This record gives sequence, C-alpha cells and structure tokens, in this order.
Amino acid sequence: MIDIAYAMGQGGAAGQGGGFSAFIPLILMFVIFYFLLIRPQQKKQKDHRLMISSLKNGDRIITSGGIYGRITSVGDDSLTIEIADRVRVKLNRTNVSALLQSSSQAQQAKIEQTDSDKK
Repeated sequence: MIDIAYAMGQGGAAGQGGGFSAFIPLILMFVIFYFLLIRPQQKKQKDHRLMISSLKNGDRIITSGGIYGRITSVGDDSLTIEIADRVRVKLNRTNVSALLQSSSQAQQAKIEQTDSDKK
C-alpha cells in the first residue's frame, strides 16, 4: 500500500515543468499583446500629438465633441475656433480629434476652383 502512494507521489512531481519553461507562454502572450495592442496605440498617440502641435490658423478641425470649425486663433494650450458666422469658441488643444483640412490645402482648393471658374 505504501509503495503505491510512493509511486503516485513520484509521478506527480515528475510531471511538473522546469523553472524557465513555465514562463515561455507568459512571455509569448506579452509579445503578442505588445505587437497587437500596445505598439499601435503608442503610434496613434504619437500621430495625434504631432497633429495637435502642427495646428495653425485657417485649419478646419473636428473637436472631440463632434463640432466642426475653423481655427481663428492659436495659443499655447488653447485654440479659438469659428463654428458659425461670428460665433467663436475657445477650447483646449487636446480636444481636437481630427484635422479635416489644413490651411494650405484650403488655399490649394481655392486656387483650383478659381482656375476652373476662369475656363
């Protein structure tokens, strides 16, 4: 009877893995999470910071609240946008969610429109 219990105890201990091999699945999961979740999110945040820092007068933007507007004044941490004729709103730079059209693109569109009107 003791021999059976002793044999069962040895089989259970032999089935356990070594120290480093137990961490291999955890390491693989971290690598997968890094490439699928963490890295793309960091890239998106970097692009958003770059977009916010490059805002200038005349750019058309969308705020995080969904308001469309044109930048009329740029400060260090704030922007003044015109959302309708003579209706201006001051907001924090971080509340800009997307750049619709930069002022250089708007000027290019106006030039193309005047060229097509002349023809």
